Amino acid sequence: MKKLKFFIVSDSVGETAELVAKAAASQFRQDLDTVSMKRFSHIEEKSQLEEIAWLAEQQQAVIVYTLVRSDMRDALIAYCGRRDVQCIDLLGPIMHSIEHVLDERPTEEPGLVRQLDEDYFRKIEAIEFAVKYDDGRDPRGVLNADIVLVGISRTSKTPLSQYLALQRFKVANVPLVPEVEPPAELYEIDPDKCFGLVISPEILNSIRKERLIALGLKDDASYAKVDRIEQEIIHFNKVVNKIGCTVIDVSNRAVEETANVIISKMNSRKFERIRKDLQR
Repeated sequence: MKKLKFFIVSDSVGETAELVAKAAASQFRQDLDTVSMKRFSHIEEKSQLEEIAWLAEQQQAVIVYTLVRSDMRDALIAYCGRRDVQCIDLLGPIMHSIEHVLDERPTEEPGLVRQLDEDYFRKIEAIEFAVKYDDGRDPRGVLNADIVLVGISRTSKTPLSQYLALQRFKVANVPLVPEVEPPAELYEIDPDKCFGLVISPEILNSIRKERLIALGLKDDASYAKVDRIEQEIIHFNKVVNKIGCTVIDVSNRAVEETANVIISKMNSRKFERIRKDLQR
C-alpha cells in the first residue's frame, strides 16, 4: 500500500491544516499509521517555501497550507507548479470570499486565531478563579487575585466578581461579618487592588427582606433589621480603613456600572505606575 505523505505548512502553528489533512486522509487510509504528517510552522520567508516545495518533490508529498499573506500563497503555488507538487490552500479561497462579501482587505497578520484562543482561555481561567474564591471560601486566593472585593452580605460581591471575570480579571471576594475576624491576607495585599462595597442601610434592608421571603422565611429576622445592618457597616468601615482600600457606594449602581468604576481606577493606577517608571 502506497504511503500518503503530507507537508503541513503554516505561518502560525499549523494545527488547523493538520486536522483538515487528517480528516481528508481518513477517507483513503483508515489506518493513519500509513499517513505521514510533517509540520512546518511559523514560515515567514519565501526561501523557506521554495525549500519545502523541493523536499515535497523528493518525497512525493502533498502540501496542505494555511498562509494568510497573499504573496506567500502565490509564491508557494508557483514553487509547487514548477515541481509538479500537489498543494492545497485552505485559507485563500475563504479569505477571497469574505473579502468579496465585505469589500474589505484582510489584515494578513499571522497568528490572530491563536491570540483569540489565548484570550478565551484567559477568560475561562478568570471565571474559574472567581468561582473558587467566591465568598471567602479560601483566603489564599486573596494573595493571587487581580482584584479583591470586600463587603457585607448582599452588596453584589458575587455577580460583580463574575462580571469582572468576563473582563479577564481574577477576582476574589470576602464577606465582612462583625463576629468573624477578616482573613489576615486582606492586610497583606496592595490596597490598590482591593475595593470595599458599601450600600445604604435602607436599600440593603429592602434587599435582605426580599431575600428572606425568597427563602421562605419571615422578613423580620435580625439579618434584615436596620440596626443590625448599621452594625455591619461600622465593622466594614473599620476593616476597609485598616486596609486603606477604595470604597464604592453601590446603592444605586448596576453591577456593570460598579465594574466600570473599578476597571477605570485599575487602568488609571496602571498608567500612573508606568509614568512614574518612565520618569526614573
